[in-house]
Amino acid sequence: MSKDYQQAVESAFTRFEVDGDVLETPVAESDGARLVILDNLTSRSASTTTTQAINVNGSEFLPRTGGWKTNTVGLHRLLRANRLFPKGNSLLYKRYFHDFAYSPTTSLWRDTQSGGIGREANVYVVQTNTKVIERCLLMTTDPGDLVLDPTCGSGTTAYVAEQWGRRWITIDTSRVALALTRTRLMAAKYPYYLLADSPEGVMKEAEVSGQLPPESRKFEYDIKKGFIYKRVPHITLKSIANNEEIDVIHAKWQEKLEPTRKELNKLLKQSWEEWQIPREADDKWPEKAKQLHKEWWSYKRSRQKEIDDSIARRADTELLYDQPYEDNKRIRVTGPFTVESLSPHRVLATADLPAGQAGENLDGTVSEQEAKKQQDFVSMILENLRKAGVQNTIKNERLKFDRLESFAGVWLHAQGEYTESPSTGSGQAQRKRVAVSIGPEHGTVGPQFVKEAAKEAVQGVGFDLLIICGFAFDPHVSEEVKRYGKLTVQTARMNPDLAMGDELLKKTGAGNLFMVFGEPDMDVKKQKDGKIVVDIKGLDVYDPTTGQIRSSSTDDIACWFVDTNYNGESFFVRHAYFTGKDEPYEKLKRALRAEIDEAAWSALYSTKSRPFDSPETGKIAVKVINHYGDEVLKVFEVK
Repeated sequence: MSKDYQQAVESAFTRFEVDGDVLETPVAESDGARLVILDNLTSRSASTTTTQAINVNGSEFLPRTGGWKTNTVGLHRLLRANRLFPKGNSLLYKRYFHDFAYSPTTSLWRDTQSGGIGREANVYVVQTNTKVIERCLLMTTDPGDLVLDPTCGSGTTAYVAEQWGRRWITIDTSRVALALTRTRLMAAKYPYYLLADSPEGVMKEAEVSGQLPPESRKFEYDIKKGFIYKRVPHITLKSIANNEEIDVIHAKWQEKLEPTRKELNKLLKQSWEEWQIPREADDKWPEKAKQLHKEWWSYKRSRQKEIDDSIARRADTELLYDQPYEDNKRIRVTGPFTVESLSPHRVLATADLPAGQAGENLDGTVSEQEAKKQQDFVSMILENLRKAGVQNTIKNERLKFDRLESFAGVWLHAQGEYTESPSTGSGQAQRKRVAVSIGPEHGTVGPQFVKEAAKEAVQGVGFDLLIICGFAFDPHVSEEVKRYGKLTVQTARMNPDLAMGDELLKKTGAGNLFMVFGEPDMDVKKQKDGKIVVDIKGLDVYDPTTGQIRSSSTDDIACWFVDTNYNGESFFVRHAYFTGKDEPYEKLKRALRAEIDEAAWSALYSTKSRPFDSPETGKIAVKVINHYGDEVLKVFEVK
C-alpha cells in the first residue's frame, strides 16, 4: 500500500462535510470537517430487495436504473450512519476521504523518478533508486526470505534487504562496487522494527488490535514471523450496510434526541424534523430553546461519533507493510556478513564459443580460441608487471625487475631477475632469481594453486622468490606460503583496473597495479583460568627491495576477526575488532549521527581480544583486513 495520497487527489473532492452537513464551498480541512465525495449508489443489476423506495429527508427515492447497491435494510443503515445525500432526483453515497486514505500501488511509479528535491546522492554511476528496490522487495518477499542480486553495483539491494529483515546475497565482478557496498553497509543505520515474536511486539499487537495478550509465551525473536505493522480500516459501503450495531446505537441515542426535538419544537412552535433543525440558534430564541438546541446537537454529534467508531472498528483492515512500528529508543546497524570471492575454476561461457558450437566443447578440452584468449591475458599481465614492478603499502618500496621473460611452465608463467638491496648500509646488492605465477582471470587463488606453483618453483636450479599474482586470494593462502624452506613466496594483489583495458590503465598509477600485503604479527596467550587471549601487534611488512620483513604498527589494519573454534574449512566471525588511526570513534559517531556508548566502542576498538574458552577443535583462526580490502588468515593450534 502507498502512503497517504491526499495532496494528489484533493482536486477531485468538490465538497467538505462539517458535522454531517455538506458544504458546496471547499474550506480547509480542520477539526469537525471531513473531505467527502459523492459516489454512485446504484448498480446495473437489480432484485426485489434492491428496488424498494426509501424516504430521505421527506423525499422518496427509487433507483433510476438497475437497483441499489444494497438491500432495504442496508439502505436504512446507511441513512442512520448519515451516508446518504439527496441531489435533485438522485440519491448518492457519501464517501469520506479517510474511509480509506490509501490506494494500491499501480504499475506507474511516478514517485520514484530521479532528480528534483529529495533526490538521493549517488555514489555509483548506475545506482538504483532506493524506493524502487524497496517497493519490489516489500511486494515479493517476507521477513527472513533470501534475496539474490547478481548485479551488486552500489549495494542498494543489500542495503534495503538489511533494513527490512531479509537475508541477502549480492554479486559483482567489480571490486570497486564491492568496496563501495561494504563501506555503505558498515556505515548504515536502520530503524528498529518491533518483531511479532517478541514481548514488545506482542504488547503492541494487543494495543492496536484491542485484544488481551497471551499470559505466557516463549519468545525466540524469529524474524520470519514478521513485524508488527500499522493497520488502517478499509470502510466500504458493504461493511456499513452489514453493520447491525448501527441500529442499536441509533436506537439508543434516539431516546435522547426525540424528546429534545419535540420539546424544542413546542417552545418555538415549529414542526421541524431531524434534518430541518438549523445548525445555529437564533439570537431571538428564549434561553431555554437555545439550551435545548445545544443539547440536541451535542447528542447528534455523539451519536455520529459512536456510529463512525463502530464502522471503523467493524470494517476490514489493511496492513501497511511499509510502515512497521518502530522502537525509537533503539537503533540498528548492519548484521555480520562476509565478502567471498569466486572459486578458482575458469569456465568458458557459451558466448565465447565459436558460432555454431554453443553447447559443444564441454568435455574439458581447451579450444584454440580459449587458449589464445588466456595467452593474451597472461601477456598483458606480464607487460604491466615489467613496467610497474611489485610494491608494498609503503610508497617507495618497490621491486623492479632487471629481466622478466615468459616461462613455459605448467603453473609458472614467467621468470626473471631483480637486484636486492642490502638490508643495512654495508654489503653489496645481490641478484636474485624470481618466478611469477598468474592466477585465474575470473577466479580466486587458493592454497592448492600456491602449493602447485611452489612445487614447480623449487624443482631444478630453483628460484629465490616466487610471486603469485591474483585478483583475489583465499584467506587460507597465507598459511600455505610458509612451507617451502628457502623459497620466499609472496602474494601480489593485482589491481582490478588490469581487467578493464588500456584506457583505464592510463589513469591508474603504475605503483598501484601489483601490491603485497604483510603478515599479521600477533601473540596467542593462555591465561591462568584457561581462557585464550589474542593480542595483535601490527603487520610484518615485506620489503620487496631488500627481501626483509619488518614490523609495523596496527595503523594499517582496518579490522580483524577471530574464529574461536576454527574447523579448518569455514571461517565464522565470533569476535570482531577495529583498529586504525584518524579517530575512527569520531567518524563512527558522524556516520551514525548519534551518540555511541564509548565503553561499548572501546571494547570493539581494540588490538587485544576478549578472553574466550579454549577451542574444541584445537584451532583458532584470525582474519586481518587492511584499508585496501585485502585480507589474510592465520591459523593457530591451541593445546
